Amino acid sequence: MYIAREESFGPVMVISKFKNGDVDGVLQRANATEYGLASGVFTKDISKALYISEKLEAGTVFVNTYNKTDVAAPFGGFKMSGFGKDLGKLLSPSFISHLRVLINERTT
Repeated sequence: MYIAREESFGPVMVISKFKNGDVDGVLQRANATEYGLASGVFTKDISKALYISEKLEAGTVFVNTYNKTDVAAPFGGFKMSGFGKDLGKLLSPSFISHLRVLINERTT
């Protein structure tokens, strides 16, 4: 699916179906792109959310929320979605990878 592989800027969200329990298949599809700026995970299972967050190739992973962030915190992406982190004093991505995970623990 073209929209799931391109880095779109704007109000775009890709929601795709997957077989129950096929988390690794979902991760494979999510990581099958040249880009990795941000991603979102919605689940009631926090251990599953942390597992997925660790495996996603994205600079920021939002859990049970999206695009709610501290503008002063370092941010940036993986792969073709940038080099290093803006607003941070981190090394070049060839030396280190830094992942931000933001979790909304409230369920409404």
